[in-house]
Amino acid sequence: MRTTPRPPRRDSALIQTVAAVLLTLAVCACSKGEGNSRDKGPPEVGFRVMQATSVPIVTELPGRITALRTAEVRPQISGVILKRLYAEGALVRQGQPLYQIDPSIYRAAAAQASANLASAQAQAEAARAKADRFRPLAREQAIAQQDYTDALAASRAANAAVAQNRAALNTAQINLRFATIPAPLTGRIGRSLFTEGALVTTGQADPLAVISVLDPIYVDIQQSSSELLQLRRQLAAGGVAPVTAEVRLKLDDGSDYELPGTVEFSEVTADPGTGTVTLRARFANPQGLLMPGMFARARFAQSRVTGAFLVPQAALTRDPKGNAEVYVVGPDNKAVIRTVTAVHTQGNDWIVTQGLKAGDRVIIQGLGKVRANQPVKPVPETASQAPRTGDQKSPAAGKAG
Repeated sequence: MRTTPRPPRRDSALIQTVAAVLLTLAVCACSKGEGNSRDKGPPEVGFRVMQATSVPIVTELPGRITALRTAEVRPQISGVILKRLYAEGALVRQGQPLYQIDPSIYRAAAAQASANLASAQAQAEAARAKADRFRPLAREQAIAQQDYTDALAASRAANAAVAQNRAALNTAQINLRFATIPAPLTGRIGRSLFTEGALVTTGQADPLAVISVLDPIYVDIQQSSSELLQLRRQLAAGGVAPVTAEVRLKLDDGSDYELPGTVEFSEVTADPGTGTVTLRARFANPQGLLMPGMFARARFAQSRVTGAFLVPQAALTRDPKGNAEVYVVGPDNKAVIRTVTAVHTQGNDWIVTQGLKAGDRVIIQGLGKVRANQPVKPVPETASQAPRTGDQKSPAAGKAG
C-alpha cells in the first residue's frame, strides 16, 4: 500500500514568516492611526458673540374679516314692490333710491289728510270770527257772558283740530315718501332678497338687501384671555414695553396681504363660551380683496422685550426636564453648558431673556463634536471651518485600523 508523500517542512516555515510580517504591518498601521487621533487637538467650533437688543414678541392668531359698517335695507311701510332701482353688487350712495313700493294707498291717505286739514282750517276760521264778534257784545253785556265763553272755547278747539289734522297730513306725507326706499349709507350693496311683485311689511324678519362699507375693513382677531392676562402682567412688571401693533395678514390660500393694518382696540369683556378676547384691526381695502366672512391669520407684535438675545434655533437644546440649554465658550476655551430662558421665537432664532449676558460666546456651529467642560477651538461664525488633518481617513487606513 502506497502512502502520500508529506510536503516539505520549508513551506510551512515560509507561511509562518509571511503571517508574522503582515501582523507586524497591521500593528504599525493601527499605532500610527492612534497617534494621529491623539494629535487632533480640541474640536473647532463656530461661535456668535451675544449682544443685547430690543426684540418684538410676534404673535400669530386667527381672525375673521368684518365690514367697517353694515346697514340692512328694510321697508318702513307695507306694500308691493314695483321696481328695484339698483344693480346688485354695485356701489350705492347714501340717499340713492333702491326700491319703489306701490304708493297708491299712501298717496290717497295724504290727499285725505290734506282735505281734513282744509276743513278744520275753515271751521277754525268761522269759530274765531264768531268769538271776535262776541267779544265787544259781552263787554257791553249785550249778550250773556256764557255765550262769549262758549264761542271762545269753540275757536280754541277748532285751532287744536287744525293742528291735529296738520300732524295727520305730515304722517301721510312721510308714509308716501317711504314708498321710495333709499340707501341708508354709502357702500357696496349685495344681492336683493326680494323681487318685484313681492309683498313687504314693516317689522319683517328678512331685510331687502344689505349694504357694507368695505374700504377700510375690520379684522376681528381672537386671543386667549390667559395670554392677554400674562401680557398685562409682564407690562406691569417691567422689562416688556408695549408697542403700536402693525398687523400683517395671511389669507386662506396661504398668500400674504400686501397692505399692513393697525390694532384699533381690544374688547373689554371675554367671550364666556370660548374664553377669548376680540382684538379689532383696521386695514385698507382699495381693491376689495378682503371680503366679510373670510378667515385669515394675523401676525403682529403686542410687546417688545428689552435686553434680550437672539440665539439660532440649532444652537439651543433641551435637557430631559425640558429646560433650554446652550453651549458657551468659557474660561480656558472650554465648552460650558448654560441654562437659559427661551419662550418665544423670531424667524430662525430663539429669544433668550435670561441666562446670557452681553459678550458671551455662544457655540452655534460644530455642536456635534462638543462635550461639556472639554476644550474647544473657537472661531467666529463667519470664519470658514476647514477640516483638520486626520479628520478624514483613506479607506485603506480605515481598514488597517
